Amino acid sequence: MKAHLILMLKYPLPGAVKTRLIPALGQQRACELYRSLAHHTLREARQFAANESAELVARVANAPNEDAVRQWLGEGVCFQHQGEGHLGRRMERAVQAAFAEGATSVMVIGADCPRLTSALMESAARELDRKDIVLGPAADGGYYLIGLRRFLPELFGDISWGSEAVLEQTLAAAKKARVQWGLLETLPDLDLPEDLHLWAQSQPARDVGAGRISIIIPTLNEACDLPRTLEAAQHGQPHEIIVVDGGSRDVTVDIARSRDAIVLVVPRCRAERLNRGVAVASGEYLLFLHADTVLPVGYTGNIPALLGKPGVVGGAFTFAIAGAFAGRRLVQRATNWRARHWQFPYGDQALFLRREMFARLGGFPEMPIMEDYEFVRRLRRLGRIAIATDAAVTSGRRWQRLGWMRTTLVNRAVILAYHLGVSPVRLAGWYRGQTARRSSDASPSPDAPIIVGINQPARRSHL
Repeated sequence: MKAHLILMLKYPLPGAVKTRLIPALGQQRACELYRSLAHHTLREARQFAANESAELVARVANAPNEDAVRQWLGEGVCFQHQGEGHLGRRMERAVQAAFAEGATSVMVIGADCPRLTSALMESAARELDRKDIVLGPAADGGYYLIGLRRFLPELFGDISWGSEAVLEQTLAAAKKARVQWGLLETLPDLDLPEDLHLWAQSQPARDVGAGRISIIIPTLNEACDLPRTLEAAQHGQPHEIIVVDGGSRDVTVDIARSRDAIVLVVPRCRAERLNRGVAVASGEYLLFLHADTVLPVGYTGNIPALLGKPGVVGGAFTFAIAGAFAGRRLVQRATNWRARHWQFPYGDQALFLRREMFARLGGFPEMPIMEDYEFVRRLRRLGRIAIATDAAVTSGRRWQRLGWMRTTLVNRAVILAYHLGVSPVRLAGWYRGQTARRSSDASPSPDAPIIVGINQPARRSHL
């Protein structure tokens, strides 16, 4: 007789697994994420089974056929169908069958917890040496593990499965049955879009993203320019494209989803959207891209090459503007001179850096304006910012609407006021008023970036 470890799994079919993540990831990406979670859980379970000489059983729902399941799970795993009924009924059936086969103890786990390890399973086994049951509490009110030394059907009956009361009700049932229980550490499950950072922080996700590029694009009503931006970005086959929308009233979100981007909705300032995008990104390199900026062909080769040079802590692309207007060449030359000689590129040059450097900087300062200016100012204190010879081409709509001279003067005034200590909240309101369309149906864009054409950035810091 030996201990049994039961994995409650779903066969990975797009649209049938991780359904609450589909609005953010789409059906295919949600399915791929579930596959990765299941692979991680299975690997840890194999390690536990080997260390504890336990029987490893996979109870699989929605299995098309045995061959498909065995090809998915690999060797050394006993496969059984979950059968019908709610989750509690299916777990009860699995536990009852294991004890009927002579198991000395039974543990049941799912594939929703990226932080569940073989060491934690071994801790649960040690706890079962002293207690009748052991539970691994999940942060959402459920549990990620349950272990028993004998069959207790009352733990699976009158429970509100899928609710925040699962753990509480299970403990109440255990108390009523007069059994002793032990609790493991509380861990979060990965079920909702706001949980995606859990996977991004896990080692399996970082392994997959090693050497790859995550692109983060903040958006707000960018349906006109976003298709071109996404098309150019996708040509480089990055690890992932993450669109973080601020509550668009047009079809921006639909466009992003239709082009296989990860989509988050964060109705806050652009800096917070950028930071939230990084939180769910798993690539080794981070590229911050404006929704109206088109990346050059071959950009994915530029990034690791430049960041691999000694002393380089970040980078950006050469600045170029699409469309014709008076002063365009002057703005381009001045901006590129500033970026190369003063080491001061801004967001519409597509800033990039390694993930660990972003963490060292503490992310973008969460203020309503000047976040990329302040971010670059901090970054350049740590080393050199490399400028790629290839150009990222940004929309000329701001200069065409306001004129290059007015755009430059407004930006110069904002920079000066910022260094004089004017509140970013006041600056944001003034800037948007200055750059708004002079028409009855116009509204200023809270995502309008600060672009300095010919002014030298002030060198005094008030950090």
